[in-house]
Amino acid sequence: MDYISLFGIAVGLSMDAFAVSITNGAVLKKVNLLTALRIAACFGIFQGAMPLIGWSIGKVGEQLIHTVDHWIALILLCYLGIKMIWDSRKKDEAAFCEKSTLKTKTLLAMAVATSIDALATGVILPSAVGAETLIQMICSISAISVITFILCLIGVFLGKKFGCLLHNKSSILGGIVLICIGIKIFVEQMFF
Repeated sequence: MDYISLFGIAVGLSMDAFAVSITNGAVLKKVNLLTALRIAACFGIFQGAMPLIGWSIGKVGEQLIHTVDHWIALILLCYLGIKMIWDSRKKDEAAFCEKSTLKTKTLLAMAVATSIDALATGVILPSAVGAETLIQMICSISAISVITFILCLIGVFLGKKFGCLLHNKSSILGGIVLICIGIKIFVEQMFF
């Protein structure tokens, strides 16, 4: 198995989730270890589950995945970004650092949207990293999950560190980040 390629793929797949984790840390004002673990675990699980699903679908579903994945990511992330920006307009700066929460359905939507590219990666993962057996594939998927989990955990705390400094502007910035990630995924899949 090619561990260097696996590490590169894992880090690359986790970057969108890492950016969204920073956004969550900046926007959420009750960020403690449990909240950070919840966010990191959700992103880590989805980043690992999607390649497994992609691998299971195999070449048969590859074309179907490539025709819709970027649309799903674009719609979900733009919706969440616009909602975040809109909600920030309703909050005054004094109340901002006390009231932002992350609903489970919103977290799941973010996890799905940022892990859709991992679904397509699952189709080519065995050849990309030399995972020829089921055990090697499970190890590869576990590595992707663990690396995503660690980076997202760090991201939440980075966001927390800088979030209250920006007050409600962090929600606007976070919404813009989500929209940009959605557009980035869409453009990469459509044109590259």
